[in-house]
Amino acid sequence: MKIFITGGTGNIGQYVSKALLEAGHELRLLTRTPDRVAELSGLPGVTPIEGNVLELERLEEGLTGCDAVIHIALGWGNDPYTMLMHDTRATVFMLEAAERHSVKKFIYTSSTAAMGPLDDGMDETRRLVPRTNYGGTKAASEAFLLAFNQYNDAQAVLGRKTGIKRNIIRPGYTFSNPAFENGASQSDKRFRHIAEAAVAGQDIIVSEYDGSQFLSSGQIAQLYLKLAESELDQEIFLALGTQWVSWAEIARLSIALVPGSTSKVVAPEGDAARPIAKYNVSKMERVFGLSFRGDEELREHIRWNIERAQQAAAGQQPHNAYHVW
Repeated sequence: MKIFITGGTGNIGQYVSKALLEAGHELRLLTRTPDRVAELSGLPGVTPIEGNVLELERLEEGLTGCDAVIHIALGWGNDPYTMLMHDTRATVFMLEAAERHSVKKFIYTSSTAAMGPLDDGMDETRRLVPRTNYGGTKAASEAFLLAFNQYNDAQAVLGRKTGIKRNIIRPGYTFSNPAFENGASQSDKRFRHIAEAAVAGQDIIVSEYDGSQFLSSGQIAQLYLKLAESELDQEIFLALGTQWVSWAEIARLSIALVPGSTSKVVAPEGDAARPIAKYNVSKMERVFGLSFRGDEELREHIRWNIERAQQAAAGQQPHNAYHVW
């Protein structure tokens, strides 16, 4: 397939692009910074398109002639109107443009934030009750995506049906090392701060019962690949690890990976003892056979942050891997 990807050089996008290329697909990558991941942009089968999701004409140019669209990029806004104009508008425009240009498949990257507060066992059937502007724009885009079944010839007069297969992936907490040399990462600052403290021998303070079902970008990329190659339509998949890991555990592992570190974890007593609410991610395994714990990937990410912290402590300047809107 020829696939148009927004955010193809970002945190998740690098690994999605890599997985699709390895599977033999041809890619067009919309990126604000084509030189950011020069190794990816220069690979055979990759056509970089410089631009961002606010440039609607670039979006249409990129998807024209493609078989599928994978929309990963986020257009940020600090208030509801800006978020609407920067993110939801671009998603809806691209969806309709994809239909007009006979694109066969559209995969939208939403978020667990669209669902609202976490209840134990909640899955893809949960009613959306977002509590943030970010969650709101994701929920709104999901609604447009799933509702786009038919045009109207006039008010209340149904017209032709749409033919594009539309599916949604809702990532939770996703982390990654760069997929390519000098690539990007969107590592949570807490990973970096914990690593810096462990290297400096400082105590590490963590919040009570704070953690997540971490999933690496390399792992979530397998879900994108499976979904892109499937004939599914109007399906939603949560994309998280099966294991809940606390930040206290991450801090302890960070200290253990720094020989001679005198750091201590300052955490509330019993930080891992409280019953933890978790997302039910069984659909990903039931449909595609995908299930991820993420232990080794998480360890490698912690090690990557420690190595960077050690370089900085030695007076060296680590590569600036952080990739944000």
